[in-house]
Amino acid sequence: MKKTISGIRGVFGEDLGLNDILEFCGNFSSLIKSKKCVIGKDTRPSGSMIKETACAALMTNGINVFNLETVPTPVVFREARKYGSGLIISSSHNPIEWNGMKFIINGKGINEQELPQIIEHQKRLKSKIGAEKDITSTYVEDAKKIIGSTENNPKIIVDIGGGAASGYAPELLSMIGCDIEIINKDLLGCTRGPDPVSDELSELITISNKKEIGFAFDLDGDRLVVVRKGKKQAPDITVGLGVARSLALGYKDFVLSTDTSISVEKFIKEKGGTVQRSKVGEVNVIDLMLKNNAQAGGEGSSGGFILPEFNYCRDGILTSGLIASMLGTSEFNEILNYMKSYYQIREKIKVDSSFHDKVIDKLTSKISKEYSETNTSDGIKGIIDEDSWILIRKSNTEDIIRVSAESNNETKCKKIVNDALELINQSYDKVR
Repeated sequence: MKKTISGIRGVFGEDLGLNDILEFCGNFSSLIKSKKCVIGKDTRPSGSMIKETACAALMTNGINVFNLETVPTPVVFREARKYGSGLIISSSHNPIEWNGMKFIINGKGINEQELPQIIEHQKRLKSKIGAEKDITSTYVEDAKKIIGSTENNPKIIVDIGGGAASGYAPELLSMIGCDIEIINKDLLGCTRGPDPVSDELSELITISNKKEIGFAFDLDGDRLVVVRKGKKQAPDITVGLGVARSLALGYKDFVLSTDTSISVEKFIKEKGGTVQRSKVGEVNVIDLMLKNNAQAGGEGSSGGFILPEFNYCRDGILTSGLIASMLGTSEFNEILNYMKSYYQIREKIKVDSSFHDKVIDKLTSKISKEYSETNTSDGIKGIIDEDSWILIRKSNTEDIIRVSAESNNETKCKKIVNDALELINQSYDKVR
């Protein structure tokens, strides 16, 4: 079981059981000052069972529950602004047998100070039983107000991936004037896995040749992958396109995670904007946004574009609408042409989480000697030159260490990554 600010995740029935749901949701109740909580789930088979258990735990502790049933994560975040808190039954892009919970307070994910109050045993006082009510969301209408409409009636293929984006992404895209075709609407018979970032998306790629663009969502609808002209685009492209649209809308101040493409930062600055860098993770991006009143930003590794005016989370559905509204315009082609000369590679290597810190310490010592500029705010990042960098950091959700690199030379980028993977293996062998 993984317990981080990204949520609690585990294989349901093995290391995550209903007793865990009761405990964690009971603890979460103590953080809910409004005594109101919006709850929703993705399409995982275990979702209904966990949601009912979570509702019971919250109500037992005096929380009134407002039930959205099966909805994308961004919808729960949006409604949590109105009710004061939210709970999402999902493990995002993890395999189907996994499930978990994401906790929302005041419209944003929990932070490092709030996490211990949820995962550590708490003594709770008896409360009056809360009530449950089914609700609907105005998410699609609210999103359209920001996006506007497209005049080009673009032809778009939408790969739902059997997830909760069904009914929301297609409705929004149709409402702004897109001509859409849907594949993989239902989880049963879906031709791909839950994570569009790692999946080959073969069916979407084939069909996209006859469309202007293709969009693929993960199970809870917060991740978005762009496919264009039969080619799957890097996650940073999703962020870059969201940034380009927000610049056109007048936003100037951005926060990008430390692993987001340098090309996005350079594009923003050329357009007169400002950029600050945060640790990887949407909560870290959002915290820095709030601290510095930033208007937009994102996390390159997950393709997560974030518009805090609308939602304190990466929002794949809103982003798909923003991108679709740019199709056929100069800003769409400009950002793609700007970014295509940069190469990003993201790899991961299996390392038991109990050795993560020791491995990172070893790597920090070696990399600090090799590169003149390093940053240890999130793992170890080595700046090689103005167009090249390497980042090695431990995962918050899996027994892996992640390696991200970028360069304006593809051969150089591959060498940077291969050298890093070799260093990790050497360090792991020494500490275990």
